[in-house]
Amino acid sequence: MSDMMQRAAEPEDLTRLFVQRANAGDADGLAALYEPDAVLAFPPGQVTTGREAIRAVFGQMLAQVSHFEIEPPLPTVRHGDLALTSTRAADGTGGRVQVVRRQADGSWLRVIDRPELPAGAR
Repeated sequence: MSDMMQRAAEPEDLTRLFVQRANAGDADGLAALYEPDAVLAFPPGQVTTGREAIRAVFGQMLAQVSHFEIEPPLPTVRHGDLALTSTRAADGTGGRVQVVRRQADGSWLRVIDRPELPAGAR
């Protein structure tokens, strides 16, 4: 299976798949990493709800940002079919946090994504 169609076998795979698809300019592939009714806290200060709206936001983002780097993950916290994943942001925005859920086929998708948390926020 190609990276663009690969599913996340583990919660931590979502970050790698996100970076690969973003660097390929694939807004559809990025949106496919989210549940149909997922919530994305982006653009900053706004909330985007639903895979179609998330796809549109990522299309705009990819038109402005051409390269993404994989950031080292922090330890994943799991509870049954839910997991909390996070990374320290290399761009100084403080951190990135996602709630992900195991799907019926065993793969994982993002449910809630906060890609930017200012370093001073509490």
